[in-house]
Amino acid sequence: MVEPLSIIVDEQIAYADKVFSKFGNILLVDGRTIDKEKVKNADILLVRSVTKVDESLLENTKIKFVGSATSGIDHIDTDYLEESNISFSYAPGSNANSVAEYVLNSLIAKSQNSKPSFSLSDKKIGIIGYGQVGSRVKHFMDIFDVKCLLNDPPLFDKTNDQSFVDLEEVLQSDIVTLHVPLTKISEYPTYNLVSDNFLEKLNPNTIFINTSRGEVVNEKALLSFKKNNPEATLILDVWHDEPNINIDLLEKVFIGTPHIAGYSREAKIRATKMLFDALKKFFKTNFNYPKLAEEENISIIPNVSNPDRIIESIILQHWNISEDNISFPHYSNLSDNERPLFYDSLRKNYPIRYEFSNRFIDINQCNNTNIFDDSTVDNLKRLGFKLKKT
Repeated sequence: MVEPLSIIVDEQIAYADKVFSKFGNILLVDGRTIDKEKVKNADILLVRSVTKVDESLLENTKIKFVGSATSGIDHIDTDYLEESNISFSYAPGSNANSVAEYVLNSLIAKSQNSKPSFSLSDKKIGIIGYGQVGSRVKHFMDIFDVKCLLNDPPLFDKTNDQSFVDLEEVLQSDIVTLHVPLTKISEYPTYNLVSDNFLEKLNPNTIFINTSRGEVVNEKALLSFKKNNPEATLILDVWHDEPNINIDLLEKVFIGTPHIAGYSREAKIRATKMLFDALKKFFKTNFNYPKLAEEENISIIPNVSNPDRIIESIILQHWNISEDNISFPHYSNLSDNERPLFYDSLRKNYPIRYEFSNRFIDINQCNNTNIFDDSTVDNLKRLGFKLKKT
């Protein structure tokens, strides 16, 4: 009789116990506590970005498959896995739509918080990194008629696509958003990409967004830039040395969240499904993906006070991103030992967040249905919303 496989799984991977128990015995653990002792007798290791997977963790273990429910893989020593004949899979693009919705939501929140408020269509956005997330951000920006400047040197080398422009031109945009992988050894390293030299090229009132990795930004340089340019706006979802984040920088941000941009329910389920498919292929099984809890498909009755901002109002009604901010007053009152625990607790206890595609806009219940012209309806559909309309 063949012994069932032993599987170590980060407890924050969505539906892990239900989905992966088909392959063997599941042990759910805190991803930050995964160590050699926990994995030494396991066959499969499934992690998220908080677990560093390398030789020091896996040497002299039985692990034959590593999966990461993430789009980035800077926490994985893929060279070591290949040399050790350990199969590896991850979830590229699983959270692309979720992150793009975060960028759009944060910009709408900023536009409405500004005095006077501004229209996104009057802005120019520089998108650095044009993979699955960056391209999705552009899709949303196109809906709002935002001019987009694109920069992605590796992709330009591969495609010679003339729509890409130099970094210096991108940095002159009103908004600059980062969607690059974290790389240190490559032709175009992104570690500390955002340096003094990078920042001095930005406009003094730039809206700067980072949802990629904290180490892409030199935080000391960014803090100096903000102090010298108080009109600049910082929107940060990722930080150096998570969960020990820079409290001085947290104080200066407009939106500062605990690495949850990609945390929509749909993104988590996509990542889990991608790992399930990879395991199924690796072990040559015919397992069926289990049926999960039904989505809610909640209706939104539009509460539109400004007919010129119908779509923005609906988006903020769907998700008030400001509620996801790390509270600086609370965080600053915690001890040095308590702060990382609080940061992790925000991630672990993050409420369920649905993507636009899970929301029905009930136009029939709106006080003024006439404001939903064909163009508005079409753009809501392009964003992913479903519409109820007689």
